[in-house]
Formats: sequence, C-alpha cells, structure tokens
Amino acid sequence: MNQLRGTSDRRRGRKTDAAGRGVETPRPRSGSAEAWVESPLQLLGAIEAHGAGLLGDATVIFPRGGTAGMESALGALVDHLPPGVTVVDRGSGAPRVGQTRADRWVTGDAYSGVVQRALVAPLSVGEVVVVDDGLAALDLLRALTAHRRTALVRARTAGAARTALGLASWYRLRHLAHRGRLLVVTALPVPPETASRFRGLGGRLEHHRFEWLDTQPVRESFNDPTIVVGSALAADGLLDEAAYLAWIVSLSDDGPVSYLAHRREGRRFLDLLGSQPRVTVHRYTVPAEMRLRGLRRGQTVHALPSSAVPALLLLLDPHGVEVRRTDIPGNWWTAAAGVREGYAPPARSARARSARARPAE
Repeated sequence: MNQLRGTSDRRRGRKTDAAGRGVETPRPRSGSAEAWVESPLQLLGAIEAHGAGLLGDATVIFPRGGTAGMESALGALVDHLPPGVTVVDRGSGAPRVGQTRADRWVTGDAYSGVVQRALVAPLSVGEVVVVDDGLAALDLLRALTAHRRTALVRARTAGAARTALGLASWYRLRHLAHRGRLLVVTALPVPPETASRFRGLGGRLEHHRFEWLDTQPVRESFNDPTIVVGSALAADGLLDEAAYLAWIVSLSDDGPVSYLAHRREGRRFLDLLGSQPRVTVHRYTVPAEMRLRGLRRGQTVHALPSSAVPALLLLLDPHGVEVRRTDIPGNWWTAAAGVREGYAPPARSARARSARARPAE
C-alpha cells in the first residue's frame, strides 16, 4: 500500500515536539514524484528537494517550454542532475495529477492557473509538494495560515473566475495540509509564527541551503568589485526607470560594476545601462543564485528587495562576500504600483537583516 495514503499520521497531521516545533520529515523518502516547473527557480527548487531526499527515489520533471530562461537553465543543469532525476521534453505539458502513478506532485507556484486547475480536480497522488519560485512560497504560507479565507490569486489576474478558482485552491491546499499531505520546501527564512501556524494545520515545512547546487562546478566568474543583481520592477513599469538607472550608475563611483540583467529587462534599457563608462551588462542566462557562486571575499553584491537576497546570503556568506539589500524609496514607485513605500520582502530573518539593508541615495 502507498505509504502516504490512509495512514493515521496523515489524518492527525504533523507531529510536533515539546516546544511546538515541527518534527523533521524523515529522509531519504521512498516512492516517486512528478514535477511541473514553469521557471528556472522552480526547476532548481525541484532538484534541490530531490537531492535532499524529500521527493523519493525517482523524480520526473516536466518543464514548461517556450521561454529562453528555462532553456538556459536546462542547458546548464541537465548534464549534472542528481541520480534519480529525469527531464522530459519541453512542451509536454503538466503531468496529469489525477492520473499519475507517482506518489508526489511537485510545483513551484500555487498561484498559477495551470496548477490550480490541477489542484481542484481529483488527485491520485498522496502528497503535494511546493518548492520556491521567488517569494510565492512565502505568500502561500501566509495565505494558508490567514485567519480568514484567502483566494490564491494575484492582483493582476483577480477577475471573478480566477478569484473563484483561487479560493477553491485555498480550500484544497488547507484540506491537504490538515491531512498531512502538503509539504513546502524552501530556502527562504519563514517567520516563526507563520511556520508554527502552518505546521499546526498539519502541513510539513522543510528547508534546504542549496546543498546540491553548492556541489556543482562554477561556470562563470565575475572580477569586478561590485555586482548588481537586476530587478524587473522598472521593466514592469513599477519603478521609475531614471531613478533605477541613476542608482546603478552611482554604485560605479567606487569602481567597476557588473550588472546581471533580469530576464524581463529589455534591450533598450540594457543598452543604455551598458553605455555607462564603468558598468558592464551581463545578459540573462540563468538565475543569479546559479551564476554568482564563484564570488570571493572583497566583492559586494547589491540588490533591491527580492528572494535573491536571502538565497545569496546562504550561498555567499561562507566565502566572505557581502550582500547588501537596498530598500526602495517611496518616490521611485510609479502610479502603476500604487503606494508602496519602502517595499521589502515579507519575510526577513535576523540573517537577512544582517545584509546591511540601506535606503538608496
């Protein structure tokens, strides 16, 4: 019998110790998983979860096709996958969660319409696993532990039909958590209260520190003393482009700057930035977490608030590389963003605060 189905542990939810902390999920686990990944970070999250022994003996990854970022990430990782991981052809579509024989179904974005339509259909798997995709996992944990029902929908897609689907998905994931059938695997710091409440629902929460990625060969080197991790906020029309450009250029006052472009930044802006005397633009290939592991002591990474900050802290702090998060001044935001003074990621541990967050000049 499938070990995830019909067990008393699942009905009771996840056990906690005397201090109310979640008991770690035993690993390595047996069984199999199918993962639907729609971004390079989801791909990396699924590989890390498998490498950590949380997905079972065999994981089949179904990547969404049609994006240059995914193609680059697959090209960088496919020859070095951990044992037990296979990748199917791009464009095969999401695995049919109601028909698969796998024990676990993995996704990185519970706000995706494709994922939600799968969630509300009959499930044949014993467990749903959510991995990182930016800050989506943290948003999900907060929504599932909210005191009132919360539709899993982003503001830009919040029509009546999507709101109804997002609400149905919220109920389904809460139900899975109550049954001990929902696992979230993240590299990001989760506020203790949120973690406790999620585990109190019966959900499982596990962390990784990019252990698998840290064993992979470093493919790129950056020698400039200052590295800037690009943001899509200006490209998306949420930040004033001139202010964002001026901030990057100001960092070159102390020496040459390498700028890692975000995958959504356009050629016009990147050409303008690249024309600055001491700024070198590196076009997007794979996420910064995968590109910057070769940095060494004496180099500094600057970034606006994003999930890259805590992830880079995990990867670079052991090498003595300083990671600085720059808070966004209120007058940078455009009308499209609304009033979002001093935007910052919702989850910041003491470790993240040590990144020397400072306002932009």
